[in-house]
Amino acid sequence: MSDKSAPTARLAPLAALKLPHIDLHAVAEDFRSLDWKDPGAWPLIPRVIILGGMFLALLAFAAWFGWQSQYEELDAKRQEEAKLKEDWLAKKKQAVNLDAYRSQLAEIERSFGALLKQLPNAAEMESLLVDINQAVLGRGLQFELFRPGGEVVKDFYAELPIVVNLAGSYHDFGAFAGDVAKLPRIVTLNGINVTQAKTGGGLELAATVKTFRYLDESEIAARKRQERDKAKGAKK
Repeated sequence: MSDKSAPTARLAPLAALKLPHIDLHAVAEDFRSLDWKDPGAWPLIPRVIILGGMFLALLAFAAWFGWQSQYEELDAKRQEEAKLKEDWLAKKKQAVNLDAYRSQLAEIERSFGALLKQLPNAAEMESLLVDINQAVLGRGLQFELFRPGGEVVKDFYAELPIVVNLAGSYHDFGAFAGDVAKLPRIVTLNGINVTQAKTGGGLELAATVKTFRYLDESEIAARKRQERDKAKGAKK
């Protein structure tokens, strides 16, 4: 048979314990009667309260004036750590995909080389102009105007615009555009405008034919020297 009265018996001593009674009026009287010249004679409760307040004030002072800069430095270091982690992850991804990037770079270089071969050099420009002229005459079109403009030099190539006015039929214009697209070199037709001819009952086509050539190494070097000279002159 179990003893059901045992828990009650064990709780009895706890119930008998009572928290000490604090007389707030007496504590207030102790504070009023403190002798600030003799802290050693202070009662216990005022002494504990004052020392605790001084300790908390000291902590607050240290946190505001001494630890604030350390908190800011710690926060800056955490942000720097996060940035370094991001940089590390980005470089890790690049390292993992290095072979793929090299393959892409090789493919880009091959594509760029193929496109570059479609740009004539300075010696081949004359033959390209002849090809354009043959494309016009081969479709039975008549030149009203053929006026090459000045070269526009870019980073590694030069652009040569040619203003042309042609007379003929609509289908011949279309066939001419197809012949230009089939040329082995890059040639573009820009600003095309087809209007009714003033005489003869046909059509007139006004356009700007643009051809391109790549710059050789000496031209690129000369261009870079000119840019450096301009930059030096601007600084002066």
